[in-house]
Amino acid sequence: MDTDTILQSGETLLKPWIVETKQPESNRLDVYISAANLLAAVQSLANAHWGHLSAITGLDRPAPAEAQPAVKPGEPAVEAPITETPPPDGKIEVLYHFCQGAAILTVRVGLSYSQPVIPSICSVAPAATLYERELMEMFGIVVEGTPVKQKLLLPDDWPVGIFPLRKSFTGLTDKSAT
Repeated sequence: MDTDTILQSGETLLKPWIVETKQPESNRLDVYISAANLLAAVQSLANAHWGHLSAITGLDRPAPAEAQPAVKPGEPAVEAPITETPPPDGKIEVLYHFCQGAAILTVRVGLSYSQPVIPSICSVAPAATLYERELMEMFGIVVEGTPVKQKLLLPDDWPVGIFPLRKSFTGLTDKSAT
């Protein structure tokens, strides 16, 4: 079976839940679905033995920043304070990458900053636990029903509410470390 046929079969399996599709490259298909339909969509791929989960990634898409005042020559730059209050219309995308041969099917789910909640897919793909832990720790996404919630990458004393893979993260200061 050629790559186009494989991708078409994946799209057909996910058709009931697809909001939008894009084909960024000849061997890739991105399908956009809602968080509410994620588990059903992944279950559909698993039931059909369509490929395997190769990765889950997060992508922070904040709202465009307002124009910042320019720093005048000779004046020190003022460091922006750490803020984890994202713009109201920003979002975090979660990308579930499934592969079958050279075909890559990415299931994309957009989450608002105000409700970064997604269901766990560990009941269908147990290996997802590592990726889900990374999403929780590094992006601040709540993964409901994930079996393991312990930290994976950050130290135990990492400040609560600071997520290093969000674009608003500018580093830790002495204040944020307490």
